[in-house]
Amino acid sequence: MTNEWCGWLDATERALYGPDGFYTRPGGRGPADHFRTSVHASPRYADAVAQLLCRVDDALGRPDELALIDVGAGRGELLTGVLGALPEAVGARVRPYAVERAARPAGLDARIEWRAELPAPGSLTGLLFANEWLDNVPVDVVETDADGVPRRVLVRADGTERLGEPVDGPDAEWLSRWWTPSMAPGATSDPARSPGLRAEIGRPRDAAWARAVRTLRSGLAVAVDYAHERSDRPLFGTLTGFREGREVPPVPDGSCDITAHVALDACAGPAAELLTQREALHALGVDGRRPPLTLASTDPVAYVRALGAAGAAAELTDPAGLGAFGWLLEPVGGTCAGLLTA
Repeated sequence: MTNEWCGWLDATERALYGPDGFYTRPGGRGPADHFRTSVHASPRYADAVAQLLCRVDDALGRPDELALIDVGAGRGELLTGVLGALPEAVGARVRPYAVERAARPAGLDARIEWRAELPAPGSLTGLLFANEWLDNVPVDVVETDADGVPRRVLVRADGTERLGEPVDGPDAEWLSRWWTPSMAPGATSDPARSPGLRAEIGRPRDAAWARAVRTLRSGLAVAVDYAHERSDRPLFGTLTGFREGREVPPVPDGSCDITAHVALDACAGPAAELLTQREALHALGVDGRRPPLTLASTDPVAYVRALGAAGAAAELTDPAGLGAFGWLLEPVGGTCAGLLTA
């Protein structure tokens, strides 16, 4: 890592994905050692994705080859879980892809094709699933100066920041449309233009998601992530770091994950649906209700098993935790709309 001044987009790209990056350095331990996603919280998450893939399969008329593309695949945990949860008749037709810039882990199911880049546009039919991927697509950060003018935040590898040039062009247009009009150049009379307000420019994520969706010829693309909506953007942004299970300052030296919540509404295409994870998982049969106490007396083993499953489901759907995540569902080809809402 160099200690030159640059925007957060370039600094994060180097820190996460450079030769000695947090995700890509040889021998790195992988995301699961630093933060806990829904994939790691419970196998019921993979079960739910398997159920969704079966619904996509039915909507597509059960094609001879059904793609399952996991974008930001980590160490392949989700794909492994989904493949193990699928009915044999579906699993025999599934072709799984892991899209991940880190090296393929040892011992991964040989059926999984490991790729550093997305497959060619329009080449696959099936389900594309991106769990906590977009929050790691690097973005630039802006902050309003003493006069309320949004300026690009520059950072060095040690985390020191300073303000750079005023934001203009497409980035300024994005801020005005998707974050708040008070961030737009020329809006200095707006009382919300106070010094120190921050925002993350989500244009690179919009483009990354659009490219991911184009991978499909037909099917469903789903992005799951920490999210916020235009009506409730955070005043001071969300850029942060994680290391070994703890939130830490976002220092772009390769020592920690660097993440920011996603403006999923900006990513969404015209046919997209936005749900909370709680809503989506409930539609897929993940229910956190406790089993009836009568089961404890008639079948104690089944009761304990059901109680454990209910606890896992409750964590995945907790509206104050993982259940508040956003699910962006983008149907492609006109056959997979409404699979969770019809």
